[in-house]
Amino acid sequence: MPPERALALDLGDDASLDAFARRLQQEAVRLRLVINSSGLLHDGDLQPEKRLQQLRRGSLERLFSVNAYGPVLLAKALEPLLPRQEPVHFASLSARVGSIGDNQLGGWYSYRAAKAAQNQLLRCLALEWERRLPLACVSLLHPGTTATALSQPFRRSVPAERLFTPERAANQLLDVIAAQEPAHTGRFLAWDGTTIPW
Repeated sequence: MPPERALALDLGDDASLDAFARRLQQEAVRLRLVINSSGLLHDGDLQPEKRLQQLRRGSLERLFSVNAYGPVLLAKALEPLLPRQEPVHFASLSARVGSIGDNQLGGWYSYRAAKAAQNQLLRCLALEWERRLPLACVSLLHPGTTATALSQPFRRSVPAERLFTPERAANQLLDVIAAQEPAHTGRFLAWDGTTIPW
């Protein structure tokens, strides 16, 4: 498959995931590197909660669908395309705010909880693949604050040197991925390779 080709995929739709995996199987694609960069923090009326009374079931469900369920269901759909006898890396963007141990501010209930759930789901995946796909490495990655539409409303106080361009963030994460081996599977890592507490 040419690297420049884009295929449509909706992580919130099981039929879309199945069709995506079937298409790749029909083309006999073997995947050695998968990077899930999907994420949802805000959209129109959907905004991070500053206090408990702003919490809504619909917001929780929507953010969990994209940020927690999406990555693990993507792994499930793509698992048949992963070679058993070669190193494989499955990486997914998480967020430092998904760290339970590092949470000193509260708020952002739906997003924090969905990213923490993604971390747990992919930690479980890492442990399972350690037994069944011993050459696989699963990583959860915090890209740092990146100048994208996702961070735009929330980056006023971010120092210029800590606001990364998408290109810089991608290159930093590729460097982190390149340093990982199967023995490192299931880690939650920052853009600079440091471990983030769960």
